[in-house]
Amino acid sequence: MTKRIFRSICVVAVTVLLASLTLVMGVLYDYFSRVQNEQLSAQADMAARGAAGLGMDFFQDLDLGDCRISWIAADGSVLYDSALNFQDMENHLDREEIKEAMETGRGESVRYSDSLTRRLCYQARLLPDGTVIRLANSQYTVWVLLMGVLQPVLVVALLAVLLSLLLAYRLSARLVKPLNEIDLSDPLKNVEYEELRPLLSRIDSQHRQLKRDREELEKNEQIRREFTANVSHELKTPLHSISGYAELLAKGIVRPEDVQNFSAKIYSESQRMSSLVEDIIELSHLDTGAVDMVREETDLYMLARAAADSLAMEAEEAGVELKISGESSRLYGVPQLLYGICYNLCDNAIKYNREKGRVDVSVHSQGREVLLKVSDTGIGIPEESRERIFERFYRVDKSRSKAVGGTGLGLSIVKHAAIIHHATIEVDSVSGSGTTFTLHFPQNLERKEI
Repeated sequence: MTKRIFRSICVVAVTVLLASLTLVMGVLYDYFSRVQNEQLSAQADMAARGAAGLGMDFFQDLDLGDCRISWIAADGSVLYDSALNFQDMENHLDREEIKEAMETGRGESVRYSDSLTRRLCYQARLLPDGTVIRLANSQYTVWVLLMGVLQPVLVVALLAVLLSLLLAYRLSARLVKPLNEIDLSDPLKNVEYEELRPLLSRIDSQHRQLKRDREELEKNEQIRREFTANVSHELKTPLHSISGYAELLAKGIVRPEDVQNFSAKIYSESQRMSSLVEDIIELSHLDTGAVDMVREETDLYMLARAAADSLAMEAEEAGVELKISGESSRLYGVPQLLYGICYNLCDNAIKYNREKGRVDVSVHSQGREVLLKVSDTGIGIPEESRERIFERFYRVDKSRSKAVGGTGLGLSIVKHAAIIHHATIEVDSVSGSGTTFTLHFPQNLERKEI
């Protein structure tokens, strides 16, 4: 980049130098030509007065420097010429300046001599006796003058180029230095050029995004490790129980009256393991966005009622009153996932409730939203645990969780299913007094991807 800036500055400097020399030479040439012509005109006026008063005596010992003076008779013949033998000269009556002088009293013209590579300027004045005095002066062309001053011009140009190279080198290094000193880890620190701020802001934004992505990856990796460890632990527990009971049955050391009890335990643990595997598969499916599931218009109230009906016996056994209220509320979504949300929230509300407790489920429309609310009178959630209840396998009360037989994945499934439906979840809980989950579903009735 430094070389490009250096070359650009040099090109600009040389271009400006050549343009300046051309302009200066043109202006100076025009100025001196005009001054010289004015001087020649003044000399012509003086020569006309002298010749009118003194006649031929005026030309004796006359010195006009580089000027050439001629005296032309009224018929065009040359009476006197300071440069040539006037007797051998041709008639001048057809000369432009002579014609103009005889007509108006004053005449002038400019003729270019190819052989002499110069311009000849003429000034003519009509005398009272009808004769004409003419003065001539030569001017070199601009190219001849340029060749005459070529050496000093080249010296000046060389010095100017060297100075331009030096300044271009220092300027390019100075321009690039702030760019080389940009700290890409903190690009907005000490911004030298405001024009670069949008670019540096974008770089800074990308750094922040990369940092967030890295933190998110680390967090996901930690979650994955915990999930793997939890899955292994959760599967080992029922497997050990099944293996232990089966080994006792296989060795025939179980009393006949205990066989049914051991078989029931094996069945219970296998169902628990099956439920855990199904929840893990469903959660993995939700992680991928459940893109293969069919979206359709459905009634959330009817799904909630179906979930409550399927849990009625469980609620009755736990001594919990389960009630559902609300109205038909239609939205566009995946019926299986919406049913799972209702089922898991109600299941948790029953399992973590008190004897003779109550679970209230309500569904209703509010503006362009459908609200699902599940309230219980259970043990509640401590404030320090509310941010973690949606983590996989996280349990607020581990001893109670083992007693009620949950997998610890229910609220994780609720969270992911809600995300797929662009729903938000509010949790309002008082430790020891119950919990209320409120989900806000956008009422999208158009057939489009969720």
